[in-house]
Amino acid sequence: MARTPDRYSLVADIGGTNTRVALAERRRVVPETVRRYRNADHPGLDSVLREFLDAEGGVDCTGACVAVAGPVRDGVGELTNLDWRIDAASVAKAAKAETVSILNDLQAQGFALEHLSDDSLRPIIPMPDAAPDATRLVVGAGTGFNSATAYHTRRGRIVPPAESGHANMPIRNEADLRLAKFVETAHGFPGIEDVLAGRGLERIYAWVGHEAGEIVEKRAADIMAGLADGSDPRAEDTARVYVRLFGSVVGNLALNQLPFGGIYLIGGVATAFAPYFERFGFTEAFRDKGRFAGFMGNFGVSVVEDDYAALTGCASHLEEVMSHGA
Repeated sequence: MARTPDRYSLVADIGGTNTRVALAERRRVVPETVRRYRNADHPGLDSVLREFLDAEGGVDCTGACVAVAGPVRDGVGELTNLDWRIDAASVAKAAKAETVSILNDLQAQGFALEHLSDDSLRPIIPMPDAAPDATRLVVGAGTGFNSATAYHTRRGRIVPPAESGHANMPIRNEADLRLAKFVETAHGFPGIEDVLAGRGLERIYAWVGHEAGEIVEKRAADIMAGLADGSDPRAEDTARVYVRLFGSVVGNLALNQLPFGGIYLIGGVATAFAPYFERFGFTEAFRDKGRFAGFMGNFGVSVVEDDYAALTGCASHLEEVMSHGA
């Protein structure tokens, strides 16, 4: 299909497993152009972008914004769970784009927040009244774990990158200490991602078995299936541990960043656990902050049920860059 040159921007969201690519007109992602690619089928992002643009008739894009599931420094992104290196020059060449931005994937989610529809949000903790320009926080649990804080300023939004998934996992009791010692064998350090990403859920399941004297390993999808149909009591024990740790970590991040504009959970694991947060005490763990327990009532929490929010965030960020040169 032939498309008008320099009318569209290219937006892409690169996860650990899949990459989503689409065209955008200013801040609006064009729905019929959204395509998903398995990363394992491609040697790098250039290959993905070439295949996408060929399918769109070789469209000449005015700008391109790529969200990367990993740290971004000086315009170069390194994926945490994939051996791809993303730089502005190669994206510009592949997309024939004059303006290019490389974001961390949670940054992209932060730029999307004000453009999400109400029906794409699943409330977990009711949102108190807040000023329209209040700070917001995105927390992602999927192939990896990370967060990003969205600030509103006179010059527009600022969403600094972070790698909060690699901080220490919280330790509240003796059982948590035993879990930390169990999971630190993976990387020599018990990080938040080691218990709250998809593989972290699998490690908790193995640890629950270890505690019972019988280690059995299962994939995250099978753990969730056993939880859903009630066929695996160990999956329920695992979910209870997972939700408590998740609530504690999100509560810590809330105190760090004071996101009075709301906390938004994204990612495949967070979405899968949405029906279980109340049952396994997410709110109680979130507010378990001693004398600050009452203060925690200032923060609302919702799950984002929009697979393409990061693409919207890329489009929104790129529009600000091209409009203001920021």
